[in-house]
Amino acid sequence: MNVAEELGHCADIPIEIVVELDRKIMTVREILSLAPGSVIKMRRSAGENIDVLAGDALVAFGEIVIIESSMGVRITDFNLQE
Repeated sequence: MNVAEELGHCADIPIEIVVELDRKIMTVREILSLAPGSVIKMRRSAGENIDVLAGDALVAFGEIVIIESSMGVRITDFNLQE
C-alpha cells in the first residue's frame, strides 16, 4: 500500500507548492532604484539546489530543468528534519 492509499481521502486535499530560488531583504531606496535590466544579487550561486515548500514547510530541494519550452523542478532530496 502506498502513502496516498494509506491517507485515503486526505490525499486529495490541495496544498500550494512554492519553488523558492532565494530571499533577500532590500531597503525601499534599493527597490525604488530598480529598473528593467537591473540585477538583484542573491546569496545562492548558480546550480545550487532550490527550496520546495508545501504551505510554509520546507519539504524538498530541487534543481531547475527545462522540458521542451517549459520550466520545471527536478526533486534532488527531501527535507526529513522535523
